[in-house]
Amino acid sequence: MLSIVAYFLQERLIFKPEKLSQDFKFKYDIPFEELFFDVSPGVRINGLHFYREKPTGLVFYLHGNTRSIKGWAKYAQDFYRYNYDVVLVDYRGFGKSTGKRSEKELIGDLQFVYNKLCLQCSEERLVVYGRSIGSGFAAKTASLNNPRYLILDAPYYNFQKVVERFLPFLPVRYVLRYTLRTDRWIKQVKCHTYIIHGTKDWIIPIRQSENLQKLNPGKITLIRIYGGGHNNLPSFPEYHNFIRDILKE
Repeated sequence: MLSIVAYFLQERLIFKPEKLSQDFKFKYDIPFEELFFDVSPGVRINGLHFYREKPTGLVFYLHGNTRSIKGWAKYAQDFYRYNYDVVLVDYRGFGKSTGKRSEKELIGDLQFVYNKLCLQCSEERLVVYGRSIGSGFAAKTASLNNPRYLILDAPYYNFQKVVERFLPFLPVRYVLRYTLRTDRWIKQVKCHTYIIHGTKDWIIPIRQSENLQKLNPGKITLIRIYGGGHNNLPSFPEYHNFIRDILKE
């Protein structure tokens, strides 16, 4: 009975979206434009583009499983300050984005957006950044393309491992519809990958990043933020120093 309930309610357990009305107006103190990507009939992905006059490159930012780009947009400054454009998008059902979610459909949406971004920025100047649940989508997107770098913030080895920690009494492999196999996809990533993880992250323990690095240690750099948790890495000066060094490399 618990397995059946978990199967049908997992969308509500995994995703905690903030929904915005279609007439909601974004307001920020740096230049930006609102984006809409019409993927297919009934599916529209909403995004924000923070832009510089002569950008060094572009960061495609894939956020975590809560809120909307309205709240996540504050992290654009971490890249904008180093003369990078930043594009954030909301997954289906988040913010103003529409459409029914599934792992396959979400991956397809992000590839659609990536293709559009490549029309304005060459891949050798494009960085894919994924945070928490977005790290799996970022790894998949990078595996299908040729960005300059892939940056994973508090990633998981695969999503099943995360769920098993919290629901060890359920047959997760048979119930879970979102597998997000970062461990498989990261092997197919051709660019260098940087993983940033807090040593005191209890939601996704750092050992998951350590195991990811072991899959391809020559192309994956693991950066430890000592004392960092799951949601506070930007509060550490070391985090910003590492982002600066990666983007200016």
